[in-house]
Amino acid sequence: MRRLAMASMLAVLALLGAAATAHAAVTVEDDRGRRIELATPPQRIVSLLPSLTESVCALQACQRLVGTDRFSNWPHSVLTLPKLGGLEDTQIERLVALKPDVVLVAGSSRAIDRLEALGQRVVVLEPKNLQDTERVLVQLARLLGDAPAGPALWQAMQTRVAAAAARVPAQLRGQKVYFEVASAPYAAGESSFVGEMLARLGMGNVVPAALGPFPKLNPEFVVRARPDLIMASRRALAEMPGRPGWSGLQALTAQRHCGFDAERWEVLVRPGPRLAEAADIVADCLVELGRADGQRVARVGAGKGPAPPR
Repeated sequence: MRRLAMASMLAVLALLGAAATAHAAVTVEDDRGRRIELATPPQRIVSLLPSLTESVCALQACQRLVGTDRFSNWPHSVLTLPKLGGLEDTQIERLVALKPDVVLVAGSSRAIDRLEALGQRVVVLEPKNLQDTERVLVQLARLLGDAPAGPALWQAMQTRVAAAAARVPAQLRGQKVYFEVASAPYAAGESSFVGEMLARLGMGNVVPAALGPFPKLNPEFVVRARPDLIMASRRALAEMPGRPGWSGLQALTAQRHCGFDAERWEVLVRPGPRLAEAADIVADCLVELGRADGQRVARVGAGKGPAPPR
């Protein structure tokens, strides 16, 4: 009976604690340096940036979302929510009609001034690199009324990234990667969140930080850089041999590249809580490339010549 009474008391205390958290005031500082204070954690949230949508859900608050931008598509449950446009064409009237407690937006959104003029509580957050991602997760967790969840999620992500890095073949570490994000071509430089993730995996980058996070490159730059490895979407990778001078790139002729399907590609180029999954995706490809390199060496050692392209 004593054990039953103790269990009942603990359950009541847990419920009281959860209720206190749900009704506690929250204060966060957004990317503008503004302090946003709410009497209670928001229960109706609109997110106008995919990375913020994913972060809210990763912090176990997906059920509080009442609307998102048109590009938010993960997790699957957000597909059923009202879609309210994008950075340039937010559907203000539809958004206001949803009566959100708070609206999460990127700093580049054109809707900020109008929303605030209409009395909406706007929180500006935008992860652009790994440090930003940690900061955004911490601030969102505070906003949601569960401050410990942010650091806990970040630590779990770091553990997974470290495990992915441990799988990268030793012979590939330090090799320089050309990571194309768009076919103009735009590339992920060392200072981008993609570049930082590659560095965490022990890889180099042909695009120095001085050029910015996602610079538009002269195609000749890539030819002269002679990357050891190329990473891109499958569609972009298929087009590369047709670019002037690119057909001779050893990373293409020797099949030392990673071409990602649309689903995996989206994970790779979207900052937020799936960055650890992105590290696993890249590590998977590097493991395959390392295995293929080993097979080529074995064939040459046996006097059979290079292995055929994969």
